[in-house]
Amino acid sequence: MTKRFTPNDLVRYIYQEMTEVEQDLLMQALQSDNSLMQEYVEMLSAIEQMDEIQLKPSEKVVNSIKEMAKSTRLQKV
Repeated sequence: MTKRFTPNDLVRYIYQEMTEVEQDLLMQALQSDNSLMQEYVEMLSAIEQMDEIQLKPSEKVVNSIKEMAKSTRLQKV
């Protein structure tokens, strides 16, 4: 019986959380299943894009925090 791999299996593979046996089986499946390979490539791309994201709070959030700090009369450090 052939194992059906899930997106969770792909994540485990990407983050090296599989046994060697599981890795071998998944690599074989990737070579023979184009849709699984496509899903794997898309996940790698998404991870790469997430690594490039720079999070920055909006000006509105920063101003709200500043106003709250003023209203509580916190001392500057």
